[in-house]
Amino acid sequence: MSDAIYLTRAGQQKMVEELERLKNVERRRISRAIEEARLQGDISENAEYDAAKEAQAHCEARIAELGSKIPNIQVIEDQDIPADKIYIGAFASIKDLDTEEEITYQMVSPEEASFEENRLSIFSPVGSGLMGHAEGEDVEISVPAGTLRYKVLKIARP
Repeated sequence: MSDAIYLTRAGQQKMVEELERLKNVERRRISRAIEEARLQGDISENAEYDAAKEAQAHCEARIAELGSKIPNIQVIEDQDIPADKIYIGAFASIKDLDTEEEITYQMVSPEEASFEENRLSIFSPVGSGLMGHAEGEDVEISVPAGTLRYKVLKIARP
């Protein structure tokens, strides 16, 4: 399935909950804001009305986006993914060979990527550079700022 979106079970749940919140809470809130703005009179130069309509457009676009993605979700934990190399879902502990800093990333799809949570997109330069490597391997990754050098210390599965 080429349209598959690989997520953790928590990522799938988060996406489903966001869709429900947008449909059942945000739509109503925005609808009330539009109605309140209409009650203020002339809507042709009404900033509140314009802002509410813009919020409505963003909300509907996100609902459509999530609605098209959710049916294509494949939960990572349900997949037969090798555990001896870095692939989606893996927790990869690496060491920067230049700074000696050690860090652990979870390799995830772009929908779940979060710098603050050390969740690295498999399509980011570093993420794609780490994919397929095994414990003990040295990895060189070309990025716009130069070349990054890492050693894969440990690979774990959730």
